[in-house]
This record gives sequence, structure tokens and C-alpha cells, in this order.
Amino acid sequence: MIHPQAIIDPSASIADDVNVGAFSIIGPDVVIGEGSIIEPHVIVKGPTVIGKYNHIYQFSTVGEATPDLKYQGEPTRLVIGDNNVIREGVTIHRGTVQDRSETTIGNDNLLMAYVHIGHDSVIGDHCVLVNNTALAGHVHVGDWAILGGYTLVHQYCHIGEHSFTGMGSAIGKDVPAFVIVSGSPAEAKAINIEGLSRRGFTKSDIKTLQKAFKIVYRKTFTFQEALIELQPLVDECSAVQLLINSLKVSTRGIVR
Repeated sequence: MIHPQAIIDPSASIADDVNVGAFSIIGPDVVIGEGSIIEPHVIVKGPTVIGKYNHIYQFSTVGEATPDLKYQGEPTRLVIGDNNVIREGVTIHRGTVQDRSETTIGNDNLLMAYVHIGHDSVIGDHCVLVNNTALAGHVHVGDWAILGGYTLVHQYCHIGEHSFTGMGSAIGKDVPAFVIVSGSPAEAKAINIEGLSRRGFTKSDIKTLQKAFKIVYRKTFTFQEALIELQPLVDECSAVQLLINSLKVSTRGIVR
């Protein structure tokens, strides 16, 4: 399962059925779970924990130390869940002690070619980051979010659940759950109807979320007034609570 031209540090813990390709380097303090595939020319540095059935493609660098100038070599780490696909040339940096000390990637995500995940970022489950998407440090991406190709996300931004960013979006503020944004700088466009339909949301749920979008973006409410107006909609569609939660955690203001 391990190519003779791969280099594996003796302290690395690798499940018996893991495939490691030629010229890949697995460093110290790395754990790789069962069923995972590490293609040729991959570098994995620790402390890093990689779960089960992940597939990491060639020329990716996983678990490298961040270039953030405040990082002084502390033993921070990267944790990756299960069933993720990490395509060619992806770079993922470990955390810093000034934040979480950990970069975290959940389960069932697709990180396409040349994606960059900065230090202390958190990726949920079932996310798709399309080619050349780049996340600065401290970015949080909610479950089921899709980030279009060449999306750029500023540090500390939150990308809400089920949101969608258009190709080339430059995001400097938080993206609420369910919202489509695009442009440079990014602007809110609509509710992610197509994505929600594919995931089994009913027409009634989507209609209620569209109503919620209008309260946030089309009416003349203040931010606090919008939160009050949104609350009754939770009785019509429980998913509105996700939208409310994504608004409440915003510290940078939301994309308008």
C-alpha cells in the first residue's frame, strides 16, 4: 500500500490499508485513517489528523505551518474528517495559538484544484470549494456552502450554510445562510433556490426563505428590526432559524 519511494516518518500513524504514492512525504505527528489514498507527490506535515476514506491528490501540501507573522512555531494542528476529496495542488495550513490552535475540515467535502485554506479556518460538511478558491485565516464556512471558482474570502468572514458564491467573488463581509452572492466586492443577489431544491427543501420552505431574504435585503428595516421580523417565520420554516443564527454571529457586517 505504501510505495517504496514514499517517505514516512516513524512517528506517523497510518492505517494498514492506506495507499501512499511515490515521492509523497508523511511527516511526524501525522495520523491517517483507514481507506484513505495519498497520491504521489503529496506532503503531509503534523500535527495533523486525517480521518477515514479521504483522497488527497498529487502536489497538495496538507498541514503546513502558516506564514502568518505571529506564528512562532507553536504545536498547532490540522484536523480533517472523513470522506473528503482534496484535489491537485491544494494547500491547507495549521492553526495559530492566537485563535483556535487548529484548522478544521469536516466530512464529505470537495476541495478542487489549487484551493487554499488559511490558518484557523473551519470548513463544515458537504461543502464544495471550486478551483482556486482562497480562504484567508480564521474563515468559517457552513455546511453545504458552495464557493465558486476564484472566490476570495477575507480573514474572519463567515460563510453561512447552503450559501453560494459566484465565480470570482471577493468577499470582505459575512455571507448569511442560504444567500447567493457574487461580484467584486460581492453583493447579495437572492436565495439559493437551485441548491435548496436539490437538497430536498420543499417549495413552501423556499418561499418562506425568499420572504426572509426580502426582510433582510429589500425592506427598510434596521439590522435589529429585521431580526425581530424574521422570528415569526421560523414557525413556517424551521430553516429560517439558520438564517437568523448566521446574522447573529456576524461580526464584520453582512454582504449587501
